[in-house]
Amino acid sequence: MLELAGIIIFGILAQWVAWKLKLPAILPLILIGLLVGPIAAEYLSEDGSKWIEPVWNGKKGLFPGEGLFYFVSLAISIILFEGGLTLKRSEIRNVGPVITKLITLGSATTFIGGGILAHFIFNLSWELSFLFSGLIIVTGPTVITPILRNIPLKKDVSTVLKWEGILIDPIGALVAVLVFEFISVEGGSGFTKTALIEFGKIILFGTTFGFTFAHALAFAINKGLVPHYLLNVVSLSTVLLVFVESEIFAHESGLLAVVVMGMVLGNGKLENIKELLYFKESLSVLLISILFILLAANMNMDDLLLLYNWNTVYLFLAVVFIVRPLAVFLSTINSNLSIREKLFISWVGPRGIVAAGIASLFGSKLIKNGELGAEYLTPLVFMIVLGTVLLNATTARVFAKLVGVFLKNSEGILIVGASKVSRLIGKYLVDNGRHVVLIDSNQNNVQLSQEMGLDAIDTDIYSVNLEDNLELNDVGFLMALTGSADINEFAINKFSEQFGENGSFRLITVEEMQDPNNNPQQGLFSHTDDFIALTEVARKYPKIHEIEISSRQHYEELIEITNEDEDIVPLFVKDKKGVLEIISSYNKAIENVAKGFKLVYLGKPMNKRKAP
Repeated sequence: MLELAGIIIFGILAQWVAWKLKLPAILPLILIGLLVGPIAAEYLSEDGSKWIEPVWNGKKGLFPGEGLFYFVSLAISIILFEGGLTLKRSEIRNVGPVITKLITLGSATTFIGGGILAHFIFNLSWELSFLFSGLIIVTGPTVITPILRNIPLKKDVSTVLKWEGILIDPIGALVAVLVFEFISVEGGSGFTKTALIEFGKIILFGTTFGFTFAHALAFAINKGLVPHYLLNVVSLSTVLLVFVESEIFAHESGLLAVVVMGMVLGNGKLENIKELLYFKESLSVLLISILFILLAANMNMDDLLLLYNWNTVYLFLAVVFIVRPLAVFLSTINSNLSIREKLFISWVGPRGIVAAGIASLFGSKLIKNGELGAEYLTPLVFMIVLGTVLLNATTARVFAKLVGVFLKNSEGILIVGASKVSRLIGKYLVDNGRHVVLIDSNQNNVQLSQEMGLDAIDTDIYSVNLEDNLELNDVGFLMALTGSADINEFAINKFSEQFGENGSFRLITVEEMQDPNNNPQQGLFSHTDDFIALTEVARKYPKIHEIEISSRQHYEELIEITNEDEDIVPLFVKDKKGVLEIISSYNKAIENVAKGFKLVYLGKPMNKRKAP
């Protein structure tokens, strides 16, 4: 009981420390696992036993026999399902081919390169070397997301890394399984036939089970066949059912099945998807915390000492500085990514929970089977996991600045509320080259936004997950456009620092509109238009216009017209280069208006008036 409670307490403590220090949680989790496991047994325990013994050794232990690895497999399936839920087709319009090549050509490059390096540096057999390289193919969303969360990047770059991290997990697992099957075949004579059969079965049953059960679950939820209070637990049990059933029909196809299931649900019309995401995310955090501590604690000091030589350094450096860049550059030939962006993607390639979990599983099986050199597998993979996470967590932000992909000016715009007005404004901004993200808890508004080609997120403004969304990495402007003054005020107070570094604005309230002297500094567009007035203008004249400005005086004259005419709302000032500046509080902050600039407004067309 004490050990179980200790794992959970230490795991959540490590998560908190990681959040506070803005590091991937894997670092403190693995260090805690090593401390309570091999380090405690070697240096801290009087009887030479581990403080936490994951596998029953005859005297103590949490899991008997293969129990630990069954638990690891089920936990990984839940983590990957949660990752699949976050993958949206709309994100990959510009970088879809790059992601496809990264998880195919890039995986093949890593597999071949890593296998050759492991064979010649550590003198491992070709079979073990390629099993190692299959395991280090994966990157992993659990380690990518915390690293990218604090680095403002172009959306395409963060999208590539996010999608690669989630999609490549089952691919790496699949490759590792095929190699493991080869090793398990007596003499290797039946390799070709066995590998092809296993590969076909994994793809067939993984995709079929994932796709079928995703639609079945969505149908049951949308038709009200699942009561609200059972929504999360039914979804969880369905994920486990899909994983287990797929595994029964094709060994190791379960990971692919749950990722496919998550992607189908995440991109479908599933009601209550937000609640499902919140529950799965909380569960994933708990499972990751437990898994890393257990897997690290399960290692022995003798395993760690196998790596105490220069060959470990050579292998790590070769994987980071040769294999990963080669895989990325081959996969991004003829893409829209710049050299700087390719270099950054090459640098960020941390490995995660899937690599560590499957390495522990296969390593122990091969050691029991007496495979020569199998004792190197788990510690080598853990070395790559810990080393890449530590390297990327401490240097990714600095490297982004060094290669010039760090966004010094975050020009993205977050619009709170996805009503018709917000959609009109968002579409205009996107058409003028700005990255815009709309958020709303109204699914219909979000869907209408997405149908217009806008990035829209179905989320609650009070959700803590909003701050962790990678789609908002380049956001520097915040516009609160909802019909609730309280929500607008809350958005400004909570998110100004993170999303409004270049400007935070909100619609004025009815009280402020009635008193011209009560004109808030953060007031949006003008002191004569609240949400109701803006909505009425958008209903009557749903079009945004531009009118050229001939002088500062002309601009002030036009602004006066918008204040007097209730059917015209000023929005932006557009300079000669097409750069837009948000109008706020009579636009007193804009002093450099000159001839050739344009006033952007919503409502009925204005006559082209010339300055006197």
